[in-house]
Amino acid sequence: MGNGNIIMIEIMTAGSYNTGGVCAIVESVHSQEHRMPHEVEIDTDKLHEAIHEEVEKEGGRLLRAIALTTALFAACAAIASLLAGGTVNEALALKTEATQLQAQASDQWAYYQAKGIKVAVFEAQKGVLASVDKAVPSETDNNIMRYKTEQAVAKRNAEELERERQRKGEEADHLIHRHHYFAYAVALLQVGIALGAVAALTRKRLAWIGSSVLGLMGAGIAAWTLLVG
Repeated sequence: MGNGNIIMIEIMTAGSYNTGGVCAIVESVHSQEHRMPHEVEIDTDKLHEAIHEEVEKEGGRLLRAIALTTALFAACAAIASLLAGGTVNEALALKTEATQLQAQASDQWAYYQAKGIKVAVFEAQKGVLASVDKAVPSETDNNIMRYKTEQAVAKRNAEELERERQRKGEEADHLIHRHHYFAYAVALLQVGIALGAVAALTRKRLAWIGSSVLGLMGAGIAAWTLLVG
């Protein structure tokens, strides 16, 4: 869910509720960003104000139940939003570390190849000297052994760095997967809160039931992702 994906609902009442002067304006804004969000923004203040105004104007068990459930859903949405932002930030940090590790592994492989070239040069020199029946300097054999040892160390280091890079990449992918579920939970909770505002204005129990179902689904997804995902 992007930073620009904000659902805002303003509910204005004109006159008394009996005159039916209710106007709802829904605006959805989605910005086309190419990077992941640092957090998910939620604006539900207008919804809470509208619901509390209705409760104050005309009490009742239904309106009080609506106010309670929407308040709980708003708290769950705030927690899920923080978790979504935290997981994606951690995933981006791990991706950055994985990229750095891959660069270090590439340097080690380049070092490995350089030592291999030196070994090949000294072995070729040794072969030429042997073909003309000339003594091979002991330094040549020492250099060959030294470069082969350094080559083996570079290979081991490169493989270890690549394994670490793979581990961090997989962990980052898992966190991004969790972020998506937290984002889905926030979306369901937002829609549940919006439907709760509609239920408060219309006094329709069916709308409140729908709001509760969506909110519970969002809270369930967030809890499941936190505990299991």
